[in-house]
Parts: sequence; structure tokens; C-alpha cells
Amino acid sequence: MFSTSTMLPRHAFSARDAARAGDVWRLFQEVAVEGSTACGWPPMRYREEKTAFVVRSMTVRHHLEATYGEPLAATTWVSRMRREMLSTREIRVRSSRGAIASARQEWVYVSESLEMARAPRSLLDAFPVESGPDDDAAPELPALAREVDAHEPHVFTFRAWWTWMDPLDHVNHPQYVDFCDEALSIAARAAGLAPRDVEPIAEELTFRSPVAAGDEVRVETTARGHTEDGAAVFATRILVGDRVCVTGTTVRRMLGETGPSRLVDAIRTSR
Repeated sequence: MFSTSTMLPRHAFSARDAARAGDVWRLFQEVAVEGSTACGWPPMRYREEKTAFVVRSMTVRHHLEATYGEPLAATTWVSRMRREMLSTREIRVRSSRGAIASARQEWVYVSESLEMARAPRSLLDAFPVESGPDDDAAPELPALAREVDAHEPHVFTFRAWWTWMDPLDHVNHPQYVDFCDEALSIAARAAGLAPRDVEPIAEELTFRSPVAAGDEVRVETTARGHTEDGAAVFATRILVGDRVCVTGTTVRRMLGETGPSRLVDAIRTSR
């Protein structure tokens, strides 16, 4: 188990000084990289070995919104390893106020050509499976309590920038959360809501195919309904042409709402 002290950078915060969900994902990624480095596998060692871990899926629960300058404590460990290829990594971030966010990441070990590969013994020995703290609970999406009628998805399209490419020369996994939130923000603004007041509750994304520079990207967002306490639940698909790159679920609410979220109607009526 690896623990570190950290904090979110200033550019991770919105106009109301709330940490964006995508930047919390970037913090999780940095903690995972630091944990790997501490075990003898820094990024350049993967480069030299011509291998990598890529994210297959990720579930995140946001417990509290971090504030700028707030000291954070992060802990990470590998909770499962399957077939010497599939690794489950847990990450928890806390402050003096309590839990900030929790993540479960499913990673795939791949070759230089991004094909699944078996990890070498040196790597398996470096990442022993651990059970985590006794009181730990894995992050889960809140249950859908009230469904809404089916509707045509809200569509947001754009071209992927060259300057977004990561060390594997494709869009890094936290960026897709930005895509989901930008699509929702556009719909919220069209409905007269303030995008900066959208509060992240949870996300779960599954990565199927990468987005590369120059791709024409299509984000489809469909409202599924509300959680028991009124947060909005959305299904998302991110595509390039007919190729599905990402599928998932995001859960959001407007700051201060106590009833069913207006975000559901914003997505259902915006085109």
C-alpha cells in the first residue's frame, strides 16, 4: 500500500472554486503513477520495456468537493490481479474534513502495439495484491430510483486536438470526463442553468477504443432518471464515426438542489 500527501493545482478549480471531476481523475492518475514509481516501475521503465498499463474501466464516487490549497492524503493499492494481465487498483483521497473521492480502476497490461500481454514476474512481484484498510468500501454508483421516458440523445461534436495527446499518443482517460461534463454544461446553459453549479456525484466509464488527434468526436448524452435523493443520472456514449470509444454513466446535480435535478429536463429538451 502506498500513501502520499498531495493537493489539487489551481487550474483544477472552476469559477466557484470547486474541483472539476476530470481534474480529480487526473489526481487519481498521478497517485497511481507515484505508487508505481515507488514500487520500482516509473513511467520511463514502461517506456524502456515497450509496455504500458491502460485503463479499461473506472468507477469514481465524489464525497466532498475539494477546496484550493486543502492538504490531501491519498492511498493506493492493487486489490486484484487476473491472468497476469488485468489489474484492479484502488485509490482513496481524504482531507481533514473526511473522504474527498474514491476510485476503482481496472487496468490492462499491453504491449507496444497496445495488444493485451502478460506482465513479467518482476512487475507482478512489485505489485502484490492487498486487501486495503479494514473499513474501506469500494466506490459504487448511486442506484437509479426513478426512470424517465426514453428520448433522443443530446449530441455534442468536436475535433480532438493534437495538443491533447498523452504519452501513448491518444486522449488520456480523464479527458473523457471533461467531454461528458462539457456536453452537459452546454445543455445546462441552453436551459438557463449555470454550468459552474453542476456538482459531480459519481462516474463510471468503460474504455473500448482510443480517440486520436484529428478525430471527429461525438458525445451522446441520454437522461436515465434520478437517484433516491434527486441527483440526475445520465448514460453517455463517445464515438468516432460508428466506432464506440467510451460508454458510461455520470451522476450530477445542481448545487443546492434538494429535489429532482433540473439537469434531466435540460438534457431531454436540448438539441
